[in-house]
Amino acid sequence: MRILVHDYAGHPFQVELSRELARRGHEVTHSFCPGWTSGKGQLVAEPGETLVFDPVGPTEPIAKDRFARRVLVEARVGWELLRQVRRTRAQTAMLSNAQIPTLVVFALGMALLRRPWVLWHQDVYAIAVKSFAGDKLGRKFRAVAGVFAVAERWVSRRSAAIVVIAPSFVPVHEEWGTAHKTTVIPNWAPLDEIRPVERKNDWAAEHELDDTSTLLYSGTLGLKHNPTLLVGLARRVIDAGRPMRLVVVNEGPAVEVIRAEAERLDVPVTLLPFQPYERLSEVLGTGDILVVLLEQQAGAFSVPSKTLSYLCAGRPVLGMMPSENLASALVNRAGGLVVPPTEDSLDQAAAWAAEMLGNAETRDELGEASRDLAEEEFALTGCADRFETILRAASR
Repeated sequence: MRILVHDYAGHPFQVELSRELARRGHEVTHSFCPGWTSGKGQLVAEPGETLVFDPVGPTEPIAKDRFARRVLVEARVGWELLRQVRRTRAQTAMLSNAQIPTLVVFALGMALLRRPWVLWHQDVYAIAVKSFAGDKLGRKFRAVAGVFAVAERWVSRRSAAIVVIAPSFVPVHEEWGTAHKTTVIPNWAPLDEIRPVERKNDWAAEHELDDTSTLLYSGTLGLKHNPTLLVGLARRVIDAGRPMRLVVVNEGPAVEVIRAEAERLDVPVTLLPFQPYERLSEVLGTGDILVVLLEQQAGAFSVPSKTLSYLCAGRPVLGMMPSENLASALVNRAGGLVVPPTEDSLDQAAAWAAEMLGNAETRDELGEASRDLAEEEFALTGCADRFETILRAASR
């Protein structure tokens, strides 16, 4: 079967799925948008590999805060994806993390081409925009949320099948009349690519982090996150008598917010851009505690993939995130701590982090529990079987 898999962000586990489908004998083209700034997976073919990588869209960074220009870019990506479908003669396509303008153009074109496609629904964008309108976004985005709601429902109805990442998505699709073709498959992280490493590793030494306690955050920081919580947490841990350094691996406007807040609160901080994927295990291994952020408004419809990578890396995880989030349940099962993403929770989070930093044996135990849970939950074979079945049915 000829398959086009498009993941707009270029994340690791979508790439892993494409590799597995290619190993099973399918002709797979994996596309992504290089201009979307985020942590990316291994987007280069390995020797002897049949998987083809074919990026679409701009190579220069997309200005996420330039709304009108961004919509045009995203619509263009939809057009380029249609050209990919024709060029690769794909019998079916699957889109993940695709933006609403991309989906609208693509769904319309696929209807005209009479080709089936699968929506891998990672976020309900209409609900996300509505929840942040008037707060982090201007009031005018309430109208945008209404347009997105109509568009997202329309493209969902045009897809041959839908994969959602959490049961919380199902009521939305029941309302849209698309629940009959919706399957829940939780996200995962690549166990063979993100592995536990020694705390004192080469990456830690290169950045002078091998002999200091660290709280580490690696991943995107956007509307769904409050970056000042990271600095406030670090300040309280230091005040609790545990000298440490905050390490943040990220690119975008949040970097300057963290820099200014760290200067104001006198928190030692190391700010670094996204690192090469092949060094991610070392990056995460450098954190004595790995921190997840997620705003309350994004609780039910966003599962931070960084949490899944953290578990693979075998480190204790501290989540400042809604308790109802699917990733929160995983953190709790691994023995980590989940608290609400508010200033009022900082003292509780800091007390736990200070205790962990002072007890290497407990940290090691929680790290092993994290990895054990990842190995239990993230087996690729079962997930790939389900995706293969969905794609075969869609192609028919």
